[in-house]
Amino acid sequence: MSKIVLHLYIAGQTPRAERAISTLRRMIEQELAGYECELTIIDVLADPQQAENQKILATPTLIKSSPTPYRRVIGDLSSVSDLLNVLNLPPQS
Repeated sequence: MSKIVLHLYIAGQTPRAERAISTLRRMIEQELAGYECELTIIDVLADPQQAENQKILATPTLIKSSPTPYRRVIGDLSSVSDLLNVLNLPPQS
C-alpha cells in the first residue's frame, strides 16, 4: 500500500489555519494510525511560489496527492469524518 501524502496550504497562523492543522493531526494520529502518512504544511505567505505552482486560490487548501485519486479540499477542514470521506481515506487494502 502506498503512503498517504497530504499537503496543507495555509496563510499565516490564523485560527482557521490552526484548526485545520489540529484536525489533520488528529485524523492522522487516530483514524490513520495504521498507515504511513506524510503531512506537509506550506504557509503561502512565506512561500508564495509553491502556492502559485499549485494554483492555490484560497486557504486553507488540502491536497491529497497519494494514493490516487488526487483530491483537493478548500475551506472548512474542521470535521475528521467529512475529510476522511471526501479524501477517500483510509485507502482500501
